[in-house]
Amino acid sequence: MHGMRGEKPKSLAGYLEDMSKVIFTAGINWKVVESKWPGIKDAFVDFDPDKVAALSPDDVDRLAVDQRLIRNRKKIEAIVDNAARLLQLDKEAGGFDKYLASRGDFEAKVEDMRRNFAFLGPTSAHIFVAMVGEPVPESYMCEQMGKAGGRSAAVR
Repeated sequence: MHGMRGEKPKSLAGYLEDMSKVIFTAGINWKVVESKWPGIKDAFVDFDPDKVAALSPDDVDRLAVDQRLIRNRKKIEAIVDNAARLLQLDKEAGGFDKYLASRGDFEAKVEDMRRNFAFLGPTSAHIFVAMVGEPVPESYMCEQMGKAGGRSAAVR
């Protein structure tokens, strides 16, 4: 990804993977998440939303002690819940991309993601919306660069 805008995912699994990466990265060095990502992706069955949403409490218990993962039960539960919500919104709108497009401008999309998905706070919701290819206002980019002391505030 270059700058503050990523590429639109090609599938619902892509949206769930991007969202999950943002969730796992919250409060953790992104390099740790990247190093564990192949195991995380495998454990979450390539982020197939139907399969992730169907994970049982026993599955969550198993994942919460899986050495390949960031073992944070709340984040794991959030990803399972978010898979179900993603499927629901995808079905209601005839595609999650259509749902997202219908939410208005960048900030409206961010607020909608915060309301509809677990473990997406102010920063992570902004990162997710930018990560999935939504246009980022120049004013937001300038604000982020200012917070970073003039360094690039590019999303990883």
